[in-house]
Amino acid sequence: MRILPPPKTLLWLLLPVALGGLLLLLTGPAAAQNFQLDLGEQSGTATGRIIQLVALLTVLSLAPSILIMMTCFVRIVIVLSFLRSAMGTQQVPPNQVLVSLALFLTFFIMAPVMQESYANGIRPLINEDIDELTAFNRAVEPFHGFMMKHVRERDLQLFLDIAKTGPVADPKDVPLQVVIPAFMLSELKRAFEIGFLVFVPFLVIDMVVASVLMSMGMMMLPPTLIALPFKVIFFVLVDGWYLIVGSLVQSFGTT
Repeated sequence: MRILPPPKTLLWLLLPVALGGLLLLLTGPAAAQNFQLDLGEQSGTATGRIIQLVALLTVLSLAPSILIMMTCFVRIVIVLSFLRSAMGTQQVPPNQVLVSLALFLTFFIMAPVMQESYANGIRPLINEDIDELTAFNRAVEPFHGFMMKHVRERDLQLFLDIAKTGPVADPKDVPLQVVIPAFMLSELKRAFEIGFLVFVPFLVIDMVVASVLMSMGMMMLPPTLIALPFKVIFFVLVDGWYLIVGSLVQSFGTT
């Protein structure tokens, strides 16, 4: 024997169904949605659009590497890393602070170059005054000049010989595939030279503290632990951050 629900319960169960049917009757026919992706098939430039899209994605993915290779970031971040190692503070300042400081100093030093690159190449491209290839050449030219200004002739000649490139009459004619690795090699050398000069004063403090501890017979006490506060106060008294940052900026000829 089946037990039917009470009339009130049955009414509440049928009410949503009735409302749904009423809404379906009142609703008009919906137009089908159409989505089209225009890649320029009608003008015959679909391949060109796809190549432009791939090139744009490639440039965006390689932007950090481009920043590292063609700017002063390498020298700055290596010198700051040497400074932290010389002080013996391990993770103080943390890596995020050092990289952020190096990035902001890079933007400060490279600001004239970036402005010139934008004015000569990117802005005319946005205004559709020039094509992409011309815009690329004009945008890269200021960076090329910056790298040629700071590259060592010996490093440049090394990669010219490896690439088997003949004598170049004008420095502007040196290809990028030669300038970029030569510039990075020069920056590494200069960064290690500056790092050595930064390391020497802190090394002297370590040697003095170690000699004093040995003369006092405190063989079990770590000299680095005792020397750390002396190195920190020495760095603060000489206004070390002012000297380091000022020297790095001036090493690129920025006043």
